[in-house]
Amino acid sequence: MNDQSTERFTNRVENYVRYRPNYPDSLVPLLEREIGLTPAWEIADVGSGPGNLTRQFLAFGATVFAIEPNQAMREAGEVLMNGYGSFTSIAGTAEATTLTHASVDLVTAGQAFHWFEPESTRIEFQRILRGPGWVVLVWNRRMEGTSQVLDEHHEMLQQYSPDYGKVAVSDKGSHQGMGILFGEAGYREFSLRNEQLLDEDAYWGRLLSSSYVPLLGQPGHDEIRRRSLEIFEAHADDGILRFPYETQIFVGKVLTQD
Repeated sequence: MNDQSTERFTNRVENYVRYRPNYPDSLVPLLEREIGLTPAWEIADVGSGPGNLTRQFLAFGATVFAIEPNQAMREAGEVLMNGYGSFTSIAGTAEATTLTHASVDLVTAGQAFHWFEPESTRIEFQRILRGPGWVVLVWNRRMEGTSQVLDEHHEMLQQYSPDYGKVAVSDKGSHQGMGILFGEAGYREFSLRNEQLLDEDAYWGRLLSSSYVPLLGQPGHDEIRRRSLEIFEAHADDGILRFPYETQIFVGKVLTQD
């Protein structure tokens, strides 16, 4: 992670905590079936933010080390997860977690892997993992082309958000990064249905939680505010906008090299 990527969300923490979608309840059972996850496992959740993914593992009973470089995000997570004795908050990055050698059973990353430097991350994950070396990468994806509201949302961002294309390029590069992380053995991919139910304020807050949406005073902010109201009014039912996602899960063993 570079300094720019780790600080992108500093002034968006409140909206991120309140309005980012959670992950489906079926995620943990899927990992129980596919990799043998149990509450006895110790997990490094890297790029943990305020803990949207961390909290699912804590509720399951696992021990979680939440690795987060952004101070504001990390402090928000510490407040939200204060009641869990099996939670440890750590100022670190994917490339330098500060964890000891062979200290965790699983490394996870939710909405974060595309910010990591793949080769340095592979070396660090190899160092902190004990066998068999499982890594799980998770994203909530908007699947444009599956609903009119998503298509109009996507078009709005393309038109009015100067940074939207840059993030999309970084996001697409994550597949190349996974090739470096997992090597020739590759990874398995799973998908789960997910959805947010948003009122007008929540839809706007969800937009502002994204690093590429212009803030007040920046070019495109007023235009996105106006267009988002139009989208909400056109598609909300009884004051609620249904915002669908596909939760994509990539599961593999980190490539080991001597």
